[in-house]
Amino acid sequence: MEEHRYYIPWNEAAVFMKKAFVKLDMPEKDAEICVDVLLESDRRGIESHGCNRFKPIYIDRILDGILNPITNFEIIRETATTAVVDGHDGMGMVISHKAMKIAIEKAKKYGMGMVVVRNSSHYGIAGYYASMAAAQDMIGITGTNARPSVAPTFGVENMMGTNPLTFGMPTDEEFPFILDCATSTCQRGKIELYNREGKKTPQGLVISENGESLTDSEEILNALEKGTAALTPLGGVGEALGGYKGYGYTTVVEILSSALQAGSFMNSLSGYDAEGLKIPYHLGHFFMAVDIEAFMGADVFKKITGDILRELRSSKKAQGEERIYTAGEKEYLKSLERENTGIPIGKEIQKEFIEIRDRLGLDFSFSFEDL
Repeated sequence: MEEHRYYIPWNEAAVFMKKAFVKLDMPEKDAEICVDVLLESDRRGIESHGCNRFKPIYIDRILDGILNPITNFEIIRETATTAVVDGHDGMGMVISHKAMKIAIEKAKKYGMGMVVVRNSSHYGIAGYYASMAAAQDMIGITGTNARPSVAPTFGVENMMGTNPLTFGMPTDEEFPFILDCATSTCQRGKIELYNREGKKTPQGLVISENGESLTDSEEILNALEKGTAALTPLGGVGEALGGYKGYGYTTVVEILSSALQAGSFMNSLSGYDAEGLKIPYHLGHFFMAVDIEAFMGADVFKKITGDILRELRSSKKAQGEERIYTAGEKEYLKSLERENTGIPIGKEIQKEFIEIRDRLGLDFSFSFEDL
């Protein structure tokens, strides 16, 4: 039986999360960026990266001393079209917002811009940054490595992260084309969400060190932490369904996220030192912006892109299916739906919000406490 969830108003969630971040010494402007990225995830229906991640990925890590609430953004190398940034283990969302802004500014001047980041942390949904470029009539591309959780094809050891490879492109429609997905069949955040909701993980997404499929969500999270289970690359186990393609794309993102900035990769991103103590993750990201006006013009690009998407949606549908979607469309429709409903949060998230408030001594009342 699916859990009934309360819908918290957008402003209520935004004010609370900002208060919590600021209480932990984060500058107000930085806190606003972090909250915006988190809420944009829920707005698009990507609940694995929204309020669900607020406590375990950000608040807990700040309290554990492995994530700096004050972000020291340092450009350590730069050319007209490129830059290398050291985030000094600050807030990944703040670092990434600034990095993509720099890539966009360079693209406006020179047609293209690329910024790579070292020593960062979890940056939320990758689509947020690709959307920043698309909103400026540019093609936006971004990716990030992550703590090991994905096994290579024919392997069972978690070696690479879920490593999203994300694209954003403007169209002549009301919403851009945004392809934001992991290069694995499933991301860890989705399994965390299954676990919170008391649901099993679908068959075939996770394999044990013995090569068996695992479905118990809590068991999977523990096994991923211990390194005794791994997510499968996009396409699944082996080569029959194209698992080697997902494996290849995961590797591409791992290389672009680390080799260009001479940073950490794969097992060095585990979040633990040799003694098993928690340490910063030192993640790497990359951001690219391409000014489409430099080619045949923004209007031409957006019209042709829109025509491609409309033709795809109007193509012949499979039996029993009502419609065909293009990337970014479902998220856009979900954002319209949630504009007035707010954010759905279950009992576990409500408890986490109350726990954070009480631990930080914040003067704040939640609307769900009156129920």
